Amino acid sequence: MKLILKQAISNLGEAGDLVTVKPGYGRNFLLPQGLAYEATPGNLKRIEEVRAKAEELSRRNYLEAKRRASQFEGLVLTFSARASEGEDGESRLFGSIGASDITQELERRGGDLVIERRQVLLDDPIKVLGSFPVTIRLHSEVEVEIQVQVEREED
Repeated sequence: MKLILKQAISNLGEAGDLVTVKPGYGRNFLLPQGLAYEATPGNLKRIEEVRAKAEELSRRNYLEAKRRASQFEGLVLTFSARASEGEDGESRLFGSIGASDITQELERRGGDLVIERRQVLLDDPIKVLGSFPVTIRLHSEVEVEIQVQVEREED
């Protein structure tokens, strides 16, 4: 029995896949649960149209992310923070600079620089003075690197 999956099913396929299953599995489980529909010529045509629209949307999102990435090129964000003077010569911050601080600073600048916190790829918060590269993921295939400069706050 040939069916088109409505959603991803482990060990079977992803949404939109054309699968062949035993008739009992299809009639008694997949169809009644609403997990698939029959692979009629009309349904096959409809799924191809949906797939084509999804590919076009994905391509547009990719091109938009590439355009936005050009605005992040060479961007330097500067933060002022209170810091202690360490014995090893490294100044540690009282607090830290994290992904939310970076997104707030980008939001303050406005325009196409506004992003979500999860798009900032920062393993650990910044806890020392200095300059650090930070990666921003604008799309699954588009990442751009900015510089975050942390300076000592003047009293």
